[in-house]
Amino acid sequence: MVNSVEQIQVLSSEAIELLKSLIETPSFSKEETNTAQLLEDFFNKKNIPFERLKNNIWAKNLHFDEAKPTILLNSHHDTVKPNKSWTLDPFKAIEEDGKLFGLGSNDAGGCLVSLIATFCYFYDRQDLKYNIIIATTAEEEISGKEGLEIVAPLLPDIAFAIVGEPTEMHLAVAEKGLLVLVCTAKGKSGHAAREEGDNAIYRALKDIEWISGYQFPKVSPSLGPIKMSVTIINAGTQHNVVPDSCVFTVDVRVTDQYTLEEIITEIQQNIQSEVVPRSIRLRPSSIPVDHPIVLEGLKLGRNTYGSPTTSDQALLDCPSLKMGPGHSARSHSADEFIYLHEIEEGITQYIQMLEGVVSR
Repeated sequence: MVNSVEQIQVLSSEAIELLKSLIETPSFSKEETNTAQLLEDFFNKKNIPFERLKNNIWAKNLHFDEAKPTILLNSHHDTVKPNKSWTLDPFKAIEEDGKLFGLGSNDAGGCLVSLIATFCYFYDRQDLKYNIIIATTAEEEISGKEGLEIVAPLLPDIAFAIVGEPTEMHLAVAEKGLLVLVCTAKGKSGHAAREEGDNAIYRALKDIEWISGYQFPKVSPSLGPIKMSVTIINAGTQHNVVPDSCVFTVDVRVTDQYTLEEIITEIQQNIQSEVVPRSIRLRPSSIPVDHPIVLEGLKLGRNTYGSPTTSDQALLDCPSLKMGPGHSARSHSADEFIYLHEIEEGITQYIQMLEGVVSR
């Protein structure tokens, strides 16, 4: 058996080659069939049995024991579409100055291949106190319903999860949820040249003013205050008609201090517009700061923080930690990249943290 340093170097090399293949295989959300096939091929080459549902693939460690608790390792293989500012070919994996460029390299390909490598490291170990499952899932970038959401019910009970997103390997011990509200202000149409009608835009503006100024009283110690932003507004059909309807969208970043239902009720009681949530699926998530996996991360000098962005972590009904190699500021940016050393360091730190929890 090779020693751990050599083993990690081999795993890192394999992970980088897999990431290059993923970059060069388009995998927009809902169009991940080909990257799912790449992942199938990878597990087949490793002789690791797996299951697949649509474009989601997951595998259990070799000595899976139903009597043991289970850890879930999860990240996604879908990407956003490249923006117009790219100067490189987004579907070509380019190594330069210690960086690997390509669409999805940072979000979340580096995290995904690092977690897969970590799973492979533990795959055939017989001395584990926990089972380990790797789930490579789809549709994360659009909060879709055919990604982790359809896989999670098929998994055994999960003791805790590590969700791979670029955090510079710091520990996102809490994550805001997301509530998107479609609000409709109702008025009455009339001719703009006369004192007719009831302008729905003016009604909406009063509600928007309340939304922009309101602060929910309870503030989360880890996530801060709830944040509400009006991001879309639509009204009117032509310049000389007073609009009878104005529809605006509110992006609400939710903390652990309120349920989504409580937030909706509070908003409904304070504005005149009709309030309809698009969904109540993406709830805030967290893991105790004294959880063993967090403590292992602190031993490595990593920092804890609350994340304002939402990931598939919101779909898990268990304690979950968001962390991974890469920097969130590079996500969805032109000429996206990850440093090659970040992948090896990510694999090393994932393994070190898990060793402290799963080894007998």
